[in-house]
Amino acid sequence: MSLNDVKVLVVDDEQPIRRLLRTGLTAEGYAVIEARNGREARELVLSERPDLILLDLGLPDLQGHDLLERWRADALELPVIILSSRTDEGGIVKALELGADDYVTKPFGMKEIAARIRVALRHRLQQHGEKPIFQTGALSVDLVRRIVRIGEREVKLSPKEYEILRILVQHAGKVITHQHLLSHVWGNTGEVQYLRVYVRQLRQKLEDDADCPTYISTETGVGYRLREADQ
Repeated sequence: MSLNDVKVLVVDDEQPIRRLLRTGLTAEGYAVIEARNGREARELVLSERPDLILLDLGLPDLQGHDLLERWRADALELPVIILSSRTDEGGIVKALELGADDYVTKPFGMKEIAARIRVALRHRLQQHGEKPIFQTGALSVDLVRRIVRIGEREVKLSPKEYEILRILVQHAGKVITHQHLLSHVWGNTGEVQYLRVYVRQLRQKLEDDADCPTYISTETGVGYRLREADQ
């Protein structure tokens, strides 16, 4: 899929935001369509068949969460990236748990938006053809043999450390919420503090400096993001 074939639906009630995104994304080579509210968004999803949606959570008629929940209930699988305020951590987490692929906070830069779009589109394309060996920088993870290496050095991980890393690898480049990791690793019985301890241990084993990580970054109040794979 080339950029010229990618149609992005921008759903935001603020005209300056829509204009900014239309100008910036068109310059990046994307085709852009716009919706001012939830009703228009629902109609355009059916009539225009976009490849990706940029969705503001605070719409005048339907909440962004409600739209997202309806789309996922209808098995709409295209990527959805949330546009949100920096202070709405709870809204971001809820959207991610409802099936959003990623988020950016206002004010944002076009380079950040473009990077998030590339990651979301690439992730959707790769979901049904997952590569057995993941590589980013010096970090490699063999998902078949469960072998983790930094350069030529094999890194020994505990079962829970590996499970956290495996989930991050499967969604590399995307933010994964605390709740998602707790649910899949501890079965909803763990606490966020447990997760922080294990992520800290992972960083100590994988990073040159655990206090300045290059692979596993923290999304404050939301979760963690693993650096995307090398191309």
